[in-house]
Amino acid sequence: MTPRRSRAARLVAALLAATVAGGPFIAAPAHAQFGGIVFDPSNYAQNVLTAARSLQQVTNQITALQNQAQMLINQARNLANLPYSSLQQLQQSVQRTQQLLQQAQNIAYDVQQIDQIFQQKYANVSMSASDAQLVADARSRWQNTVGSLQDAMRVQAGVVGNIDTNRTQMSALVNASQSATGALQATQAGNQLLALQAQQLADLTAVVSANGRAQALSDAERAAAAEQGREQRRRFLTPGAGYQPGNAQMFHN
Repeated sequence: MTPRRSRAARLVAALLAATVAGGPFIAAPAHAQFGGIVFDPSNYAQNVLTAARSLQQVTNQITALQNQAQMLINQARNLANLPYSSLQQLQQSVQRTQQLLQQAQNIAYDVQQIDQIFQQKYANVSMSASDAQLVADARSRWQNTVGSLQDAMRVQAGVVGNIDTNRTQMSALVNASQSATGALQATQAGNQLLALQAQQLADLTAVVSANGRAQALSDAERAAAAEQGREQRRRFLTPGAGYQPGNAQMFHN
């Protein structure tokens, strides 16, 4: 190889080295051939960049699918029903209290029956009634009062018996609410707690009604007794025919 050709080869090698080292400031050759294989650096770089972008797109799609899957899981949790229900126990408590109210003695919780009995037993004392009838009416009123007091105590005992059941249900519902996996389960647990509160208010209403019934009958009995007392005093003070002398025979002849 002549010195001129040797210098030309070194110049070409230097230019190639400068092209690789200079990066974007020196244009790379369109292609190079090594051992019969054509290598285009710019095309290779473009292919690598395209592959990287494609990989990033695939990664983004996978992330989006994962987010959608998690969203579906969360929606499924939000739509899951609460596995615990206290409805049956609460209904049984209400039914027990209702049965006690329905077993009211003598005077039931019925408007027509109350009006009828008050008209017969607690209205103005009839002046034509016999003394025996007055005594019988007074005893009937006393029995109504005693029965209402017993009814009130039975309702109170039933409500006290429901306290233990309510405590168990409240504990179970609070635990279910705290361990709820979704919005629906938490809402359902809250609704059942409200139902428990409504049942407790129903028990309180029953106790107040039973106590009020007993108090009302007791007051009505005193009012009727006062009226009957006035009638009996009037009869006692009303002048009668007086003493009429008659013949009496003490010894047999």
